[in-house]
Amino acid sequence: MRYKKKENGLFVNFSNVVLIILFFVITTWGIQVTNAATSNLKFAQVSDVHFASNSQNTLYRLTKESPDIFDDVIDQINSTPNIDFVMFTGDQINTPYEQELIKFIKHANNLKYPWYAVLGNHDICVGGYLTKTLYRQILSLKNKNFKFDNMYYSFTPKSGYKVIVLDSIIDNRITANGEINETQLSWLDNQLKTAKNDTVLIFMHVPPKEPFDSPSHSLINSDEFCKILKKYNNPIAVFSGHYHSTKITQDGNILFVSTPSLVSYPNAFRIISVTNQRKKVIFDITFKETNLKDLQKKAKLMVFSSALYYGNAEDRTFSYEIER
Repeated sequence: MRYKKKENGLFVNFSNVVLIILFFVITTWGIQVTNAATSNLKFAQVSDVHFASNSQNTLYRLTKESPDIFDDVIDQINSTPNIDFVMFTGDQINTPYEQELIKFIKHANNLKYPWYAVLGNHDICVGGYLTKTLYRQILSLKNKNFKFDNMYYSFTPKSGYKVIVLDSIIDNRITANGEINETQLSWLDNQLKTAKNDTVLIFMHVPPKEPFDSPSHSLINSDEFCKILKKYNNPIAVFSGHYHSTKITQDGNILFVSTPSLVSYPNAFRIISVTNQRKKVIFDITFKETNLKDLQKKAKLMVFSSALYYGNAEDRTFSYEIER
């Protein structure tokens, strides 16, 4: 009898150990499956900073106060947790001078998160000293995260996500129009072919979908560009600036996001959180205005239509879903 009781006790203990191990394995597997099914990416989009170290306000831009507004936005981003990267979508500087770019970078390097840049029409001098090549060289030298051979490039911030940056700036004549040249269109197509299972985030200065009609500022081959995007069914979001306006348009699996300028009303930027799920992708877009409210009020008085630049509620803070 004593022997049998001992045998039963050993069996019970062994069973408990097996159950504990099984529970641990199942729990760990469940966590891994959940993590594989759901992943999150969080970034800031800042557009049209028009940084000017020594300038007076012109037209509807607070270029004189641009360093102060820029520093306020940097502080806001640094106080936001879990940002994966910051993307500047063009017109980082107001006038295309090398020293202005260097001063912009000095401010931008106060960000505690990695940052990248898109080329804008104000960033280079057509026929002048600050060319696209020099602009890229300065970025590569002074921004430790920018190590690319062109002003169009791609990288993978996290598994399941693909970032594509395009150069939409025409540099053989003075114009506010944009164009994606044939070399880039072919490159873009190849990038999308290799990213069919990813959520694709495209950043460019000139938007392929205008927030409002302006023939002198439009992307002249937007139809050709959008035709390439529509070949692919995975979730794609295109982030741009240039128009200083707040607008979001969804076209099937493609989201077009226009973001306003820091130096003109509404003096705002965006924080975007993207969540990959098994059957859909969720874009939680948050509209962030400058904390310098006196300057924002001043900027509002300088524009001809504040509502046009401020957008509707769904253009500012909203959640968008794209099915896989």
